Amino acid sequence: MAAALLETRLGLPNRRSGKVRDLYDVTLDDGRDALLIVATDRLSAFDVVMANGLPGKGIILTQISKFWFEFVSDTVEHHLLSTDPADVPGLSSEERALLEGRMMLCRRTDVVPIECIARGYLTGSGWKDYQTTGAVCGIALPAGLRNSDRLPEPLFTPSTKAATGHDENISFDQAADQVGAARMTWLRDTTLGLYARARDYALSRGIILADTKFEFSVPPGATQPILIDEIFTPDSSRFWPADRWQPGGEQPSFDKQFVRNYLETLVADGRWNKSPPGPELPADVVERTLERYLEAFERLTGTSLTLP
Repeated sequence: MAAALLETRLGLPNRRSGKVRDLYDVTLDDGRDALLIVATDRLSAFDVVMANGLPGKGIILTQISKFWFEFVSDTVEHHLLSTDPADVPGLSSEERALLEGRMMLCRRTDVVPIECIARGYLTGSGWKDYQTTGAVCGIALPAGLRNSDRLPEPLFTPSTKAATGHDENISFDQAADQVGAARMTWLRDTTLGLYARARDYALSRGIILADTKFEFSVPPGATQPILIDEIFTPDSSRFWPADRWQPGGEQPSFDKQFVRNYLETLVADGRWNKSPPGPELPADVVERTLERYLEAFERLTGTSLTLP
């Protein structure tokens, strides 16, 4: 297996990096402005980037997003134009080879500053909130629910999009104050509709989609938001194996579970304090985590994926 791709330095303007992805500005041959999103193999946990990555992780996440964008394209407009490096002007042949399988060429848009979260099961921060308040993000729930229980109805819980640090959960009304009530109603209804459709499909493939998050944006000159970013990946969603679901505790998952478990042992031993720089992950943690990502891809798409 090839080494993990931890960063890119393409001959394109305005490079910027998030925890996992590198972004570049692109001018298409027809003069339109576009955005190149490159999914590296960097891995973050507890908002810290680890010293090493997962070789091929960026390819897996990109291919899962590509599958889902095609899946929902009949119900919502999205930003994805192409995943073919040949469609990106100004790259060398070596750069195009580097991007194979891990890039999305996308429309340039103005991001809506609200993260849209759909919760179908009581888990994560929602479970912590419920234990304290009997509600999730201010939405009251029946008493007596257990960790990882399926909720009576999926919840829509918006949050702010923080430039640095953690996002902050806010109410629907607070979000409407920022972007308008009509837009928030559309975002809520679209988010819950997308979640329900993907949840039902994933369950038919043996996977529980416990929760997920979306980002939306508005193209120049338009008023209707479109779907952007990655969708329904193990980095943006909680996937659980349906045949192992047992409410009352934490569930096995198709994501960074092995990484988090390992890091918690470092914290318990005083070897790391959840602050940068991130530690290097042992080979067995890398291998087992990649196996879970690949299994999620293969279960969801019904196809196999060979990493370089």
